[in-house]
Amino acid sequence: MTEFSPPGAFHTRGLGWLRLLFGLCWLMMRKMMPGLCATNNHRGFHGGWGLVLLGFALLAVSCASVPKASRRPPDRVVRMEVTGYCPCGTCCGWRRNWLFRPVLSSGPRRGKPKAVGVTASGTQAGPGTIAADPRILPFGTRLYVPGYGYGIVEDTGEDIRGHRLDVFFKRHAKALAWGRKTLPVKIWYATAPRP
Repeated sequence: MTEFSPPGAFHTRGLGWLRLLFGLCWLMMRKMMPGLCATNNHRGFHGGWGLVLLGFALLAVSCASVPKASRRPPDRVVRMEVTGYCPCGTCCGWRRNWLFRPVLSSGPRRGKPKAVGVTASGTQAGPGTIAADPRILPFGTRLYVPGYGYGIVEDTGEDIRGHRLDVFFKRHAKALAWGRKTLPVKIWYATAPRP
């Protein structure tokens, strides 16, 4: 996972030139202040290069405190169709064979053994597991679904294509009660989104 700068973090690398500029200003002030008292032509600190250097120093300080831009893509809110699923055979497309073992009931791997409750990313499905199209939302993408809460994309689905999500529930009754909703989903990409 990519590390990001926390909000309000300041970029402090490469500020050696700022110390040099402050040092020059300090030397100019020290040399010109006695001249200001001795002469009446005001070519000392107030009218000379010391003021210019002091202005540059103040400008550099104000520019140095600008927060560093984050490399992550901006958070987005996208309207998506959200359905519920559970690990049962009805929701996940598996059935039991004559030996009473779970096997896939459709698709190119029909009849092959099925690991029940294991997601496409290899993790155990649980609350917060979300199935999405990996071409749109890669594994590891964090989402906020109103009414469900926060979750991470860890699974894919046979019918999950485009802007559709499946949110995980432990019980089939809760998945049915969720139904099919179109909601504004907040997205925090784990990696850069594909165009």
